[in-house]
Amino acid sequence: MTPPTRRRERLRRTRTGRLFVPPSPGESTRIGEILRRETVGGALLIGAAALALVWANSPWRDVYTALGDLRLGPAALHLDLDLATWAADGLLAIFFFVAGLELKREFVAGDLREPARAVLPVAAAVGGMAVPAVLYTAINLNHPGGLAGWAVPTATDIAFALAILAVIGRGLPTALRTFLLTLAVVDDLLAITVIAIFYTDDLAVGPLLLALVPLALFTLLVQHRVRSWWLLLPLAAVTWVLVHESGVHATVAGVLLGFAVPVVRRAPGEGPGLAEHFEHRWRPLSAGVAVPVFAFFAAGVTVVGQSDLAATFGNPITLGVVVGLVAGKAIGVTGAAWLVQRFSRARLDESLRWVDVFGLALLAGIGFTVSLLIGELAFGGGSEADDHVKVGIVVASVLAALLATIVLRGSARRRARAGTRGA
Repeated sequence: MTPPTRRRERLRRTRTGRLFVPPSPGESTRIGEILRRETVGGALLIGAAALALVWANSPWRDVYTALGDLRLGPAALHLDLDLATWAADGLLAIFFFVAGLELKREFVAGDLREPARAVLPVAAAVGGMAVPAVLYTAINLNHPGGLAGWAVPTATDIAFALAILAVIGRGLPTALRTFLLTLAVVDDLLAITVIAIFYTDDLAVGPLLLALVPLALFTLLVQHRVRSWWLLLPLAAVTWVLVHESGVHATVAGVLLGFAVPVVRRAPGEGPGLAEHFEHRWRPLSAGVAVPVFAFFAAGVTVVGQSDLAATFGNPITLGVVVGLVAGKAIGVTGAAWLVQRFSRARLDESLRWVDVFGLALLAGIGFTVSLLIGELAFGGGSEADDHVKVGIVVASVLAALLATIVLRGSARRRARAGTRGA
């Protein structure tokens, strides 16, 4: 049997429709294979978030807070960060690297290589940011102190949203995940741009420009199909440090590094490209460590002990966040996608229905990661307004997840009944 034939026989399609290359003996452990399953990664993420919520609202909440405030890292490099920041800026960059790899693969060799299909989720992301911002601002017009948080409900937590979809998405078309992935990544990139423009007081241009040097070297190596970790990993680390030093959210470095990796094989024949190889290698670390640890530190919002919980829920900041994330995302995402299809040549994937898009729009209302970050930047961590933001994000995210589950599972059941009748 020739080597190309063996490679072809090693290729198969997963349930999500993505190309998957099983590892040869010794290439990976069984734990790694388990962590590559999205349902397992989603369960770990939800479990970590639930543990954080329980711990943060238990009599031992001070221990949870102290753990997140524990500082590690070299002070000389300005990297003496607390564990919560390491999780949000450091570990989450791994997730964005994997997401960047997957998104580039979809644009280059997947469904999104056709502009008519890619433009819809991109437009949906823009609409899903604009409408929540407008609704939040309208609710807080008579509450000037809350206007600084206008961007809080604009961000979708890509990790949570994809995890929930992995858990509830059985029976739904794979194009749904691609749509959500594109929407969420564009959403986060736009949100990080908003942070850089409106919430970054000290943008250091020097480190940002210097970051282009290791990024360019990394790009040059991977374009020549270099896989040596001892060359690539230091360059990626230096890129991350310089982006972090610039004041721009450090997860941007993960996305840029992911976009630098080539998708198409240079050698003729079937087999995985370098982007797919890296995705296969890094996904267990992303799904099994990076995202759950981040969720553990980000989701621990203390609700018990609030002096006036009713007043917190009725506060314009809390209401603005909830309405923006739940109603704003649903209206903005669905409305923008429909308008673009109505007045352009862009078309929704044939396997999708508008009820699926509406379910995804609700799912986009899960807003932990960047929403929490914007809240801290807008109002200052630990302030009363920041507490209102956190309560609003938790309530909105739970509500959005529940509503999305109802809509998407209902769509899956209707598809199953239609398939049964067709058979």
